[in-house]
Amino acid sequence: MGHTSVFHENSRKDDPFINANAKFPTLWRHHSDRINTALLRRWLPASHTDLLLKTDLFDEAISEGLHSILTLHARRLIGIDLSLSVISEARLRYPHLQAIEADVRCLPFPDAKFDVIVSNSTLDHFELLDELVVSLHELYRILRPGGQLILTLDNLANPLIFLRNKLPFYLLHHLGIVPYFVGVTLGPYRLRHLLKGVGFDIIEADAILHCPRVLAVAVARCLEKHASPKTQKVFLRFLTVFEHCSCLPMRFFTGHFVAIRAIKR
Repeated sequence: MGHTSVFHENSRKDDPFINANAKFPTLWRHHSDRINTALLRRWLPASHTDLLLKTDLFDEAISEGLHSILTLHARRLIGIDLSLSVISEARLRYPHLQAIEADVRCLPFPDAKFDVIVSNSTLDHFELLDELVVSLHELYRILRPGGQLILTLDNLANPLIFLRNKLPFYLLHHLGIVPYFVGVTLGPYRLRHLLKGVGFDIIEADAILHCPRVLAVAVARCLEKHASPKTQKVFLRFLTVFEHCSCLPMRFFTGHFVAIRAIKR
């Protein structure tokens, strides 16, 4: 999944892009992009929108990302990020991409500017819940009435995510389990309640990326070093099988991310 580079200031000094990029194998990034793309294919408007905002460019900086699917659905795409290194790498991959250095907590756009906003794992890296709430209000402000928000966050209803957020970051970072700062996040019920309070109407909710992530990343790293391309493709197909959990009642306990599709009233 696209992990945000909207970090607290201390993380920026450590250059989170370089740190995180070194931790994730290409094979895993390919799977993450594919799951995100499948979600967007389901939820993006069928017809072209005029202006679409993506709230971070981490995906596009270290992999193919979501650029292709987004440009298919929007006449104009703008991407923002807090990290200049992420912006620079994203522009190298996509020279025509309009990329702007910006903080999602204080966006440099006028009211009601965008038709669609895609925010995948951008708002789950803040230290305080208040920062997440401020960001949601900013996204609401710049979205036109009737415009659509597609939002994903680390899913706090997943027991592994809940446990991870209870453990000290320095320990998880030292063990290599979490290569970048992870912050406050929400489960599906509280997220829906918060979005409604901001002014959004919830259209659909789901959970995605159901494979055991830490184990899958470790296996992907090993396969990239030692396995043939054919074996790697088999592994990717195997990971995709886990996404059938999205059809089950327990999906919010197995999905790494909670996903919400909402519109501005």
